[in-house]
Amino acid sequence: MLARNTNIDRVMGSTVIYEDQGVFDDGTRYEMVATDIPQSDDYPEGIKYRFQYMTEDGRTLLRFDNFPNHPEVDQHHYHTPDSVYDDIAYTSLEQHVQKFYDEMDDHRER
Repeated sequence: MLARNTNIDRVMGSTVIYEDQGVFDDGTRYEMVATDIPQSDDYPEGIKYRFQYMTEDGRTLLRFDNFPNHPEVDQHHYHTPDSVYDDIAYTSLEQHVQKFYDEMDDHRER
């Protein structure tokens, strides 16, 4: 298991407010990025994020994002290889980051 840095630090002069990535011994990997953007109807929290856990060749195993291109689900949703789901709560970026790490760990233990 990789050590993880769960600190959320604003980088001077940048809109990236959280970023992490890693590769596991089995070749699966993850990439996480959250950016500070202007608040809007599409992004009412002023944060755009994509957290993805994937196979070695890039196929999605789990992804959390808030990109508004899925009208059939809520803004905060997640993807699996089979579908898109909206039963995920967003309360803060820090808690969402931790939820993704926990879900990724659960998925890896299966």
